[in-house]
Amino acid sequence: MEFNFVEVLTMFISVYLLIVVSKLDSRVKSLKYTLTQFTKENNIPENHPINDELRKLINEGNDVKAVKKVRETFGLPLLEAKQYVDALKLETK
Repeated sequence: MEFNFVEVLTMFISVYLLIVVSKLDSRVKSLKYTLTQFTKENNIPENHPINDELRKLINEGNDVKAVKKVRETFGLPLLEAKQYVDALKLETK
């Protein structure tokens, strides 16, 4: 099976675009997190829909699942996701 130049080029461009889209998705999640932090620091009401789900997981004792959900949603590193969940824990007490 031989590939011609156009097929190979198309394949490389597709992979490159997939990587770029993935990075952009991660960046958007990071920006959403930054905006959430900004709203907290400036006492702007925050009604992020995921917080209700996270509070439910925390109340059920599923902190690990809550951290995982934060990481998936906001694209945060593990430590920052844990800090986010801990902050929600303090709010619910």
